[in-house]
Amino acid sequence: MRQSAANGEFHTVEIAMSDDQLTPNGERSTLRIGLAAVRNRSSVDERLAILDDMLRRASEQQVAVVCFPEAYIPGLRGLDFVVPPPDQQRQESALRKIADAARRHNVAVIVGMEWAQDSGLLNLAFVISGDGAIQGCQTKNQIAPTEEPFYVPGDERHLFHVNGVAIGVTICHEGWRYPESVRWAVERGARVVFHPQMTGSDISGPVLTRWGESDAPYYEKAMTMRALENTVWFASANYATNFQESATAFIDPDGHVAAWLPYGKEDLLIHDIDLTRASGYYARRLNHWQYRNGSEERQG
Repeated sequence: MRQSAANGEFHTVEIAMSDDQLTPNGERSTLRIGLAAVRNRSSVDERLAILDDMLRRASEQQVAVVCFPEAYIPGLRGLDFVVPPPDQQRQESALRKIADAARRHNVAVIVGMEWAQDSGLLNLAFVISGDGAIQGCQTKNQIAPTEEPFYVPGDERHLFHVNGVAIGVTICHEGWRYPESVRWAVERGARVVFHPQMTGSDISGPVLTRWGESDAPYYEKAMTMRALENTVWFASANYATNFQESATAFIDPDGHVAAWLPYGKEDLLIHDIDLTRASGYYARRLNHWQYRNGSEERQG
């Protein structure tokens, strides 16, 4: 699983930055990011064509990296749309095509996929640099109960770099229910945590019209907290469905929604994030020692 089909190795690639994008201490100050809100298609070829077109659009607008939703290739299993049977050769071929598209358009990409290993199918996201080099992948380590018939959990976490900026990835259920998956990356320097996800249906569900409504599903509230509790940018990419339960959105380090797409709209959401605001302050204040070696119950 740790080898790419493209060349058998993972590489970390740093891309040069122009002086006007740097702070006085030599750090990048902004990063232009795209979040792809895409519809479910019945075939992998259709999905790859949409991916290529999204990267083309991103390149025209000088976007550094585009994130696609959870398990975009071939689609998330166990929901109300058809997903082709597992096929590892197909997945490896798709990964090569995605890496080639990243290189042709010179745009980094984070793409949710499934990947076979001896114990079963992993739900993961590959991170590919703008020159087509595969940096590696982040597995989904906390599997939602409804997904357990289809996927097995991973057991590693990784930090990646896009244009010299440290980023983390947490996949759907992990980001909603397990905030540790976000804090892990921020404690290690991540300025942005990407969140490929799938919440919603094309058949039934709530009809949302405004971001963060009090009676809406909890997902957007969780997005807000992941950003606020860690002082980090949180970038969540969802599918565009008829009954979407959370928006594709950017949440700033103060917990405010900075940009979001209307529910059900297939589009590329682009935002210039101010990296100087992503201090990681609250994540780094965590005193780990306070949670170690304590008794489970105090006797009165």
